[in-house]
Amino acid sequence: MFHLKEIFMNSKHIFLSTLVGPLVIPSLNAAETNRPNILFVISDDQSYPHASAYGSPIAKTPAFDFVARNGWLFNNAFVTSPGSSPSRASILTGLYPWQIAEAGTHASSFPAEYKCFPDILAEAGYHVGCTGKGWGPGDWKISGRKHNPAGPEYNKRHIQPPFKGVSNTDYYQNFKEFLHARKEKQPFYFWVGSREPHRPYEKNSWKKANRKLADAKVPSFLPDKEAIKGDLLDYGTEIEWYDSQLSRILDTLKEEGELENTLIIVMADNGMPFPAAKATCFEYGIHIPMAICWIGKINEGGISDEFVSGVDLAPTILDAVGIPNKGQMAGISLLPYLQKKRKDTGRTMVFAGRERHASARYNNWGYPSRALRTKDFLYIRNFRPERWPAGDPCAIDKKGKLEAMHSAYYDIDQCPAWDFIVSNRDDREIYPYFLKAAGKRPYEELYNVSTDPGCLHNLVGNGKCTEKLNNLRKEMDKLLKKTKDTRYLDDPTQDDIWETYPRLSGAMRTFPAPLLTD
Repeated sequence: MFHLKEIFMNSKHIFLSTLVGPLVIPSLNAAETNRPNILFVISDDQSYPHASAYGSPIAKTPAFDFVARNGWLFNNAFVTSPGSSPSRASILTGLYPWQIAEAGTHASSFPAEYKCFPDILAEAGYHVGCTGKGWGPGDWKISGRKHNPAGPEYNKRHIQPPFKGVSNTDYYQNFKEFLHARKEKQPFYFWVGSREPHRPYEKNSWKKANRKLADAKVPSFLPDKEAIKGDLLDYGTEIEWYDSQLSRILDTLKEEGELENTLIIVMADNGMPFPAAKATCFEYGIHIPMAICWIGKINEGGISDEFVSGVDLAPTILDAVGIPNKGQMAGISLLPYLQKKRKDTGRTMVFAGRERHASARYNNWGYPSRALRTKDFLYIRNFRPERWPAGDPCAIDKKGKLEAMHSAYYDIDQCPAWDFIVSNRDDREIYPYFLKAAGKRPYEELYNVSTDPGCLHNLVGNGKCTEKLNNLRKEMDKLLKKTKDTRYLDDPTQDDIWETYPRLSGAMRTFPAPLLTD
């Protein structure tokens, strides 16, 4: 047995002990060296509130906590999609997934016509790069792009990972290499794309990290069982590993004298890889941790309940470096709020949606949904309720034979938690969890997330909520119409354009044809 801190590389951690249309892009000259650096850090599959700054016992995250303590910690940060590709594309463009064609679905292409903020920064004279997972999965090369939309890749440095499933990419050393490649006093932007806590995990890695099952707080949409707790702690162990790399990167910023001139944004791309979370528009699929600091330029703001969307990050970054949005993006700059020039963000709600995730249904169909989240309520509209939300129950193998029932559901990451639920689905206690994750869903769902964060009780049909439901319907219609969502416009020539976008990476599977296709 050994402690997690004995696994992580030894170094001095200061934080462990203390702690669209054309844009007018101004160029940099020698006198313009006071522009901030941008460090953008994004984890892969991490739900709110799984960081110790929020009081979560799942993972200890001193580096994330340092950013929060020296800036803002957000309680209501949401991504625009519960899957990596569309969420990251939305962050990079400042547009909703339904505004960016193929980039708005999973594992397709990223049309070059949609400009990303790293390219805008590069044109303004910034030294630009990324490590780990940038935009993806998908094929950016097929669109004619010269590099990953998140930036040119710095991925040559590798480590011996402490656990199976942890990436061997050395984010810290790649960042140092990137810094040493810049011109003197050149401002930089760097994307740190942690591949953690994406599955797979080393089973029982939490034991090596000297954790206890009692540390696992099980959310209400999962059964409170030992198998689930162990899986949650393995997830937390990967979060801790990623945070240790972030700590070393922050150490490097301090050593280089750049910490106080760097806008640091730390967030996740979507929710945790568990049933009824990732790849769903439920609370744990789109609600993520976020902390932002810019020491000296953003005063310690404390804890914020203001709403923040993934589309807000690009305009915020451009605003910080002096490049105005001018309305090309759907998001808003958070900078006036962060600098306390405004008392709020101006947002009272956020929107999200999904199309295809994995190859999980007949003919590569997706499960189109849109969601609206307010302070207390989450409203979801499922445009194809006749389809299985987590994917078809079974697939056809390479020999053309039908596989076992309930062996598929490929929109759910295969994992010990899901194996337990499927294996015990006939148990009266466990069946509701199985149904929540894989059962068909109605056209509309409404949840009071202030009392039901697990989204277990659909309030559609509850007479007491009729007025609230009607108001949320109108708000969603307004936004989808304004952003020209083809699902909302219901144009028969455009509604299913999503089904024509090719899947260019990942497994391709075959499923039985439905009795009645749509």
